[in-house]
Amino acid sequence: MSRHVIVTGASRGIGAAVARHFTDLGDTVVAFSRSGDAPEGCAAAMAVDVSDAAAVAAAVKDAIGRFGPVSVAVANAGITRDGLALRMTDEQWREVLATNLDGAFYTARAVLASMVRARGGSIIFMGSVSPFLGVPGQANYAAAKAGLVGLARSLAKEVASRAITVNVVAPGFIDTDMTQALGESGEQLTALIPMGRVGTPSEIADAVGFLASNQARYITGTVLAVDGGLSMGL
Repeated sequence: MSRHVIVTGASRGIGAAVARHFTDLGDTVVAFSRSGDAPEGCAAAMAVDVSDAAAVAAAVKDAIGRFGPVSVAVANAGITRDGLALRMTDEQWREVLATNLDGAFYTARAVLASMVRARGGSIIFMGSVSPFLGVPGQANYAAAKAGLVGLARSLAKEVASRAITVNVVAPGFIDTDMTQALGESGEQLTALIPMGRVGTPSEIADAVGFLASNQARYITGTVLAVDGGLSMGL
């Protein structure tokens, strides 16, 4: 049976791969992105700034009205504004926290009522290995991604009795527009990966798909690193 799946940050990179993963399974996918773009096959594409709580709530309400209760929500939208903490501006700090952490919370909060009524569902946050490794210049990004772990585990306990799972996928170094801009530092990071290569967006999508599947119904509150062994023991 087709599931109603919402994916934020779905216009490119990991988010687009996640959206395609679910459309390939025959699910009804609603793609949120700032641009309103979405991969082919999505049932709907909405221009949504996830840092705007009211906009997220309105978009989820619209999606539910058109496609029914949300079965899976993937809070993937994220940005970077890297810089050493000593020189990091308030704007750089707040913008990353607002999109990467606040946006994930707003998305989860907006879909939870329909999942509770349906007594089932999956929420998956797109984290990172950054907060576990410590990456210079990413105090804002790492803080936001670390916050997703606490958010997921608190929510997991709140809604476990309703058969709703809440988990975090923590990608390592993945081949996206964001990482391609790293240049030489990206090559240095690749050298630290035990498997000797960067990951692909589709490999992250596969992990998300597993956590949203019936095979993972007894997994909740966990952090699944998909990183070629970069962060062993996180």
